[in-house]
Amino acid sequence: MNVSVVVGLDRKLSDVLRACGAQVTSVEIDDLNALAEPAVRQPDVLVVDARGLSVMPAELAVIKRQHPATGILVVLPRLESTLILEAMRAGANECVGDPITREELNAALARIAAQRPARRRGDVFAVIGAKGGVGATTVAVNVATMLNKLHPSSTLLMDLHLTYGDAAIFLGAEPRFSTLDALENMHRMDVSFLRTLVTQTKSGLNLLASSDHAVSPPVEVTRVRSLIDLAANEFRFLVLDVPRADPAVLDSLESVNTVVVVANQDVATIRSAARMAAALEQRYGKQRVSIVISRYDARAEIGQADVERVIGRSVACLFPNNYETALASLNNGRPLVLDNHTKLASAFTTFASHLAGVPAGRPERVKSTGFLSLIGGRRSA
Repeated sequence: MNVSVVVGLDRKLSDVLRACGAQVTSVEIDDLNALAEPAVRQPDVLVVDARGLSVMPAELAVIKRQHPATGILVVLPRLESTLILEAMRAGANECVGDPITREELNAALARIAAQRPARRRGDVFAVIGAKGGVGATTVAVNVATMLNKLHPSSTLLMDLHLTYGDAAIFLGAEPRFSTLDALENMHRMDVSFLRTLVTQTKSGLNLLASSDHAVSPPVEVTRVRSLIDLAANEFRFLVLDVPRADPAVLDSLESVNTVVVVANQDVATIRSAARMAAALEQRYGKQRVSIVISRYDARAEIGQADVERVIGRSVACLFPNNYETALASLNNGRPLVLDNHTKLASAFTTFASHLAGVPAGRPERVKSTGFLSLIGGRRSA
């Protein structure tokens, strides 16, 4: 729980709140006006030490009116009915009296937490390439950008290639911090700290980027899971650019709504996609795994029907091949969905809308070419 404390006479109040497990930030009473502004990010609980005040701060009523979900806990010199009534009229949810104890604070914070409306957890989408170089980062960046375009300031793209990932390049960003910084500091991670590590890119999309430094010890699965869960509770949409060869990351996708496996129209990639899809389905369930084809060419010898027969499921989306446009987008650091003038941009828009809950049309099917005999692999039942 994030708690802001209006500093009073007792400087030990913050220590007692930390002992209750709260993440504490101290503020001065003069800062209440700023906290009352409509656009200002709120703590879960505002604790006001009123033991040295002659009257309740008038700003409390403004904060409660502008931010009704903000809990207000007032520390009173004594629990008298007149003082409690004054605090409640000012907007307090709970009151505790002097001398304060950890048990009383814990109980008051728990009651405030129980009163808070349940927050909807964000949707999480993981994008993973069946092989290296199939365009998975292109898919992740453009899908995330489109989700953020549908709902501004709603989306975080997390590059889980812990080192040397390319998402920042696609977005023309130069982040100061990385996903690796977050994972190395999970012992003090909360929403506020996460926000300090996130870069807002030129398109408005939030990015937690890859690091430019090599990882020394292996990353713990529990840390990756915790980071994903924290981000999902903060953002409406979370898009993960997932490496295909990192076991810690692949074992951390329990909370993902949809895992998108990106394939191309070549034998080796399709076979790899079939194996990867089977492993992911066994771990997370078939309904949570989707296959898409990037750089799709309707004239290729391996058609959509071939791919579907090998992987044993329908292809969720076809992203048409447009190498020149995609390369220009990368070099300019501007996702191509921002300028929706091509079939490729339109395909990303349609797929992102589908993930966000907007119905999308099924892709056009292409006649099988007989390459199934070369590919082999899994058949549909």
